[in-house]
Amino acid sequence: MQTEKVIEHIVDWLKDYATKANMDGFVVGISGGIDSAVTSSLCAKTGLRTLCVEMPIHQAPNQVTRAREHITQLKKRFANVSNVEVNLTDTFETFKQAAPIAASSPQLDLSLANTRARLRMTTLYYFAGLHRYLVAGTGNKVEDFGVGFYTKYGDGGVDLSPIADLLKSQVYELGKALQVPHSILIAAPTDGLFGDSRSDEDQIGASYDELEWAMKMKDEGKQIEDFKGREREVYQIFLRLNTVNQHKMIPIPVCNIPISLL
Repeated sequence: MQTEKVIEHIVDWLKDYATKANMDGFVVGISGGIDSAVTSSLCAKTGLRTLCVEMPIHQAPNQVTRAREHITQLKKRFANVSNVEVNLTDTFETFKQAAPIAASSPQLDLSLANTRARLRMTTLYYFAGLHRYLVAGTGNKVEDFGVGFYTKYGDGGVDLSPIADLLKSQVYELGKALQVPHSILIAAPTDGLFGDSRSDEDQIGASYDELEWAMKMKDEGKQIEDFKGREREVYQIFLRLNTVNQHKMIPIPVCNIPISLL
């Protein structure tokens, strides 16, 4: 990959999109992970105002530390970068008290995790509305179009997606070139939605390197029977997630009414 040229291409694309949309800048949710660090760095390089938003909800201290380290160095390098923290922990707890909690449901933890992501999306759009900014998405190609590893109308609720055509390994390449802090480059990827130390790999059952391989195999038309052992296991994981999460990747279904009924 021609890393520097890819960076230049994305930065030009971001700036052109914002200019044509008559918007004044970007807002990015900062998690302490590689995707949000790269996305905010790309937005900063446009020269347009870039607001980095921290939105902790019972967040692990190391995630908070990494996010702040990134924001601090970004503000030193780019005068157009500002930041704000909105602690959503109390808001999340208030929601839990207001909503009927079905403790017996096996989907409770996942539903609450998705609720965290949707509270953050709402917060980002609050700031976007205040300042005439665009919400920049932080999803990469494996997450957005491979396994659908994101929350519908949560971190999937964005105005534009600058890194969604890049594999996770390519995002790391950009991160190094963009001077993302070393602590972020070496951290295990995590969505931070469960209030514990579980990583993306813990949740998915496969690493991003393995998922990139599986995505390539699917593009090449490979079948599950073509593999055995760990490769077969990984391919099964990828195909299952790719199938069950199609509802996130395709347009919202519209019920078309026959003309004869209108």
